[in-house]
Amino acid sequence: MAGSQDMFDAIVMADERFHGEGYQEGYEEGNSLGIIEGRQYGTLHGAKIGSEIGCYQGFASAWRCLLHSCATEKDSKKMKALESLIGMIQKFPYDDPTYDKLHEDLDKIRGKFKQVYTKSCR
Repeated sequence: MAGSQDMFDAIVMADERFHGEGYQEGYEEGNSLGIIEGRQYGTLHGAKIGSEIGCYQGFASAWRCLLHSCATEKDSKKMKALESLIGMIQKFPYDDPTYDKLHEDLDKIRGKFKQVYTKSCR
């Protein structure tokens, strides 16, 4: 009787055991795929941000050279805004993906770029 009871318990408990094992396997695979997908997403968006910042830096460097060569009194405000943009770009934390104000600082750089671009094109 005890042997048949153990066999009956094994059959009844099989569903629960397989459910637990399936959950654990799914969790481990999902975790692994999540890490891979997260790295791909981070790489892609990090490259986009780096490209954007590089574009701003190239623009600012070119305009600084142009303004230095033919600086006038009215260009001093342009030069001040340009130097501010360059300073913000230099302080940007390229190597710290956990920096909590990354998007806030990026938005400030974008705003300063728009200001410099507007002043430069007049």
